[in-house]
Amino acid sequence: MAKKPVRYCVVDAFTESAYKGNPAAVCLLEEERDEEWMQAVAREFNISETCYLTRLSDSAESLTGSVPRFRLRWFTPVAEVKLCGHATLAASHFLFAYNLVKSHTIEFLTLSGILTAKRVPETKVLDLPESLNVTEYDGTGEVSAISKSLGGASVNEIHKTTTDDDLIVRIPLSCSIDVLFLATIANLCYLSDPVCGSAHCALAPYWSKKLGKSDFIAYQASREVVCYICILTRRIKECCFEAKQWQ
Repeated sequence: MAKKPVRYCVVDAFTESAYKGNPAAVCLLEEERDEEWMQAVAREFNISETCYLTRLSDSAESLTGSVPRFRLRWFTPVAEVKLCGHATLAASHFLFAYNLVKSHTIEFLTLSGILTAKRVPETKVLDLPESLNVTEYDGTGEVSAISKSLGGASVNEIHKTTTDDDLIVRIPLSCSIDVLFLATIANLCYLSDPVCGSAHCALAPYWSKKLGKSDFIAYQASREVVCYICILTRRIKECCFEAKQWQ
């Protein structure tokens, strides 16, 4: 029996202009597809993330009514990942923009737990889990190489994540923006992630402690320059950030 056609679109997340932000392909599945097929499609799109939505029959109940639920999976051209902020935003935009949901809230069941997207005037808000535990970096012999890779910038301090051995390098900053950062993810087939929502989410608790505030402005340095409003809500241990997208 022939497979049903897959409805899809490509969304530039975290931008109001075409060819900026971070692109994600969003595929709405009406039937099960195997991982080999998903990976092949992601490789064909050949952009930082391709995500797959599957509508679930059960819905969550809230004070405002029934909340639709979707299974959500993310694939780079080479592997499935556990969390992707910009593709989650792209998925929520796709569902809202094409009136595929009647609610102003969507829940996504993912490898990182339940994620929530909310439609508010002029933008969309994601609630993503905190996901960063850091420790001191002991590779003092590599500091000069790290500095060189950053254009010779002075290095104030280096931390390492306890789960994936990612590095957080802090350098001096003289501007009105609270946080300026660059995300480099070489092992997943893209050297620099132009706009990384999950990285901002992970870094929000770190910078909240450093800056002594829960609301701050973060700016990601890339060709697709993007500015976020980060709001850390410690009561429920989530990071909310506001952003827009172009389709």
